[in-house]
Amino acid sequence: MDSPYRPIVRTLGSDVIGSLQSLLGTVVIAVFVITFIVQAFQIPSESMENTLLVGDYLLVNKLCYGRGAGDLLMPYQKIARGDIVVFHYPVDPKQHFVKRVIGLPGDRLRLISKKVWINGKPLDEPYVRFLEPPNNMFRDNFPRLDIAAPRLGGDWWLQMKKLVVDGQLIIPEGHYFVMGDNRDDSEDSRYWGFVPGENIIGRPLLIYWSVKDWDRPGALSFSQRVYHVAYAVTHVFQITRWNRTLRLVH
Repeated sequence: MDSPYRPIVRTLGSDVIGSLQSLLGTVVIAVFVITFIVQAFQIPSESMENTLLVGDYLLVNKLCYGRGAGDLLMPYQKIARGDIVVFHYPVDPKQHFVKRVIGLPGDRLRLISKKVWINGKPLDEPYVRFLEPPNNMFRDNFPRLDIAAPRLGGDWWLQMKKLVVDGQLIIPEGHYFVMGDNRDDSEDSRYWGFVPGENIIGRPLLIYWSVKDWDRPGALSFSQRVYHVAYAVTHVFQITRWNRTLRLVH
């Protein structure tokens, strides 16, 4: 005689398999989205203030410039002057940086008293923040071949000497010159050089969450990190910058 429990076991087994298939499908879609479409990043420094603040969490569009799958799925745009981009830091590709594109391939670039000039014309930059009057000859009057800044990379110093003509830096093909909006507190292309096009991951699309300045764990112990996370979970409404959360990045 057939057991009356067999249909129940069959049904439960089908439900489990169906749930696993659904979970697997969700994981595959999530991996695809993270790999090819968007990726989450956190702003760790003040170099892009006041456009991006420490504690801003970004979703970055990885398809906009047609890297990889983007070429096949949809039309893509060229990297343009003024774009904010996330990229692999050329000096250490494991790190991710976010800066604004200032110079394009073939451009002739120079700074005079903090003002950027491109191909002999001043650049309009309403997004820039200055902290102090011009007093750093290398930083504020770039490129200067007669001054070596303390943070200047040696390889970049040698490369720069070959690319400066009539006081202007010529940007080679396939490379971009990037700078932080917080010009007086940004380690950018002035100090370590160009960003190769293949290093650029994408363009920030949205600030999906933003938290106040307390969110700087730094080199904390494990127990301190646990406390830090627990505090964030229990005080999420107090620490959230609601006026920045879900804001598009321009």
